[in-house]
Amino acid sequence: MQALGLGRGSIPLHACRYRCRRTAAYPSAPAPPRPRNATGLNTRIAAVRASAAEPAQMERTHGEEPARVVKLRAVDATPESFAPFGQVIAASPDGDQFGPHDAQLDLSRGVPRFYIMRLQDRPLKFSAITHHASVTQCLGSIGGQDWYLGVAKPSIVDEPSEQSGQEGRKPLQSRAGHYYLPPDPAEVCVFRVSGLKFLKLNKGTWHAGPLFKADAVDFYNLELSNTNVVDRTTHHFKKRDGIIFVVED
Repeated sequence: MQALGLGRGSIPLHACRYRCRRTAAYPSAPAPPRPRNATGLNTRIAAVRASAAEPAQMERTHGEEPARVVKLRAVDATPESFAPFGQVIAASPDGDQFGPHDAQLDLSRGVPRFYIMRLQDRPLKFSAITHHASVTQCLGSIGGQDWYLGVAKPSIVDEPSEQSGQEGRKPLQSRAGHYYLPPDPAEVCVFRVSGLKFLKLNKGTWHAGPLFKADAVDFYNLELSNTNVVDRTTHHFKKRDGIIFVVED
């Protein structure tokens, strides 16, 4: 991921219920339609409130329109704060029986793949976000190094004719075949994962990362053998919304 130049000024945002504080140029908007399998999410996702104070920072690439730089304050991933997006899994005593505190996995649509991936040069900024519609995913850093993940709630819909989302966002069809509402930039949060724990992402959870401050970090990753070939849907905030997110911590 290339480093992004930052301009002047910023617009602070109030904290959401996850205490995700950001700089953005977005006012409050009505909630989008309830996506598939999203019971209870609307009551657990915080409403984002914008208050314009200064001009937003701008980043310009030669030949392109300038993009707004939106700053997101990272918050700690806990079982409670991360619940709308998945689970935070920590160590449990040997001999414990399987229960709701364990990762609730869905690997039923293919061959599971558990591997170690080495990532390099992943600074704390992003302009695209991805989801997998057919599988849960588990990510954790080897050795417990701190890392960060940008997320937005799942937005998969059953039919393309469903009501538009915020700001008139229409359902789109993924190359994987399903329909989804493009993620709302105002609903993006960033979580910090510290210590010996990992994240389980629900099916459809939008995610950007892992990101980290170190030069390189090894991660274990559990998904399907062909997830990144046949089940990878990406939304480009810079291209679609004119936005680049920068993580503050």
